[in-house]
Amino acid sequence: MVPLTMRFLLLFCLLTAGRAAFANYIFIPMDGKQADHLKAYGIAYWVLKKDTEVDWLLNYRGGSFMCKYHPLVQNELVVRGVSYDIISDAEANQILAEIASPALNYDIMKLEKYPKIAVYTPKSKQPWDDAVTLVLTYAEIPYDVVFDDEVMKGDLTKYDWLHLHHEDFTGQYGKFFGSFGNMPWYLEQQKEAEDMARKHGFPKVSQLKLAVAKHIKEFVASGGFLFAMCSATDSFDIAVAADGTDICDRIYDGDPVDPHAQEKLNFDNTLAFTNFHLVRDPYQYEFSDIDNNAPERGLRQDNDYFNIFEFSAKWDPIPTMLTQNHTKVIKGFYGQTTGFKKNLIKSDVVIMGENKEINEAKYLHGVFGKGFWTYYGGHDPEDYQHTVYEDPTDLNLHPNSPGFRLILNNVLFPAAKKKKQKT
Repeated sequence: MVPLTMRFLLLFCLLTAGRAAFANYIFIPMDGKQADHLKAYGIAYWVLKKDTEVDWLLNYRGGSFMCKYHPLVQNELVVRGVSYDIISDAEANQILAEIASPALNYDIMKLEKYPKIAVYTPKSKQPWDDAVTLVLTYAEIPYDVVFDDEVMKGDLTKYDWLHLHHEDFTGQYGKFFGSFGNMPWYLEQQKEAEDMARKHGFPKVSQLKLAVAKHIKEFVASGGFLFAMCSATDSFDIAVAADGTDICDRIYDGDPVDPHAQEKLNFDNTLAFTNFHLVRDPYQYEFSDIDNNAPERGLRQDNDYFNIFEFSAKWDPIPTMLTQNHTKVIKGFYGQTTGFKKNLIKSDVVIMGENKEINEAKYLHGVFGKGFWTYYGGHDPEDYQHTVYEDPTDLNLHPNSPGFRLILNNVLFPAAKKKKQKT
């Protein structure tokens, strides 16, 4: 005679096994039902690394994910604390049928291959953090660190996606001289940059950074995906616009600025911006008038927000994918480059997020050659006004950050391929 408790245990095992047998899909919600939005992206990346496809359900419950059921995937979801549902084949087909409806603003992006990721950043420790490396680490998405040596060697061809750390491509060391010119970290940074320039045969740091920027443009033109935040956005465009023109003051490169530098800027070389004016004061913590920074913004932390647009999932899948979120209103945040003046943005650039009240764009996207680029203003989406030496943000306290979600949308972007709807 089988004991009663043993019979209950056997019945439970049979029911569980039966459920798994009919559980053909795992559904990962990305709306308010998700406990950890950021780690959910890491799960999608992890599944792709296992040579398994992931469906990204654009605009459906915040941009949810769905994949074939496997016990290993379920276990990884449990370990990482990501919310999920086990659904049947019939339930999955019902979702797909709803998404296919022409009356609804939904679509499916099939993620097929995990992107190889690189972050362009100095190998030495910097006195500030970087939002992208923070969220990649938190989401458990692997990446390689590359810098000038790797770029000049042509190593970018190994990667699908490149993030530009908060680098100054103009060769002015972030224009930190006025505030930090005597600090040991600044002096060491300057020495390392000058040594690197000489190593690659350039008498000036600005000339090396221009060469690096040109290699990055070639990476994008050949089909790469570029993502940049904060000062890497405008300083990149300024550097390529100033190709062949000295815009660095004596305190940065030992000789004066070309007095006709402004007139010599070539805006055909830039990705995003046009008709901007350089900030000539070497002590002013600003590169140009592209940045919509304090005090002209006139906002405080409690009323600083920007809105991300809703695009047509079936007709504009790329900006739709890049704006997936569980909210359309996102907290603003400062950086050396906080936001972009809309009148200085090229007409073919897609503005994906803005603060309409102050005419500021926050989130931009464009096409260059065979590739794509995205610029995101600000330093850290969960640190309103980050300062040098401040402790990095603890993302364990912000697992549902909509501002950080925008970064991770871009990380998955290279994995996507448009999927035909079933009829």
